[in-house]
Amino acid sequence: MVAHRGWEVGMAALAWLLIPLVAAIGAGLWGSWANRTRKARGDGPELDGYARFRAAMEKPHSRA
Repeated sequence: MVAHRGWEVGMAALAWLLIPLVAAIGAGLWGSWANRTRKARGDGPELDGYARFRAAMEKPHSRA
């Protein structure tokens, strides 16, 4: 009976070690899948928008 108890403890420890391992593998697979659809693009659109914002803020405003 004692040997059987040791086997249960060993399997319980293995189960607790497998949970983070499976989670890490799942996170890695999800991360690679989520990143595959991203298109490489530069900072062009963001910089253009910032330039338009700065130009709008630098215009003198008239008070009516």
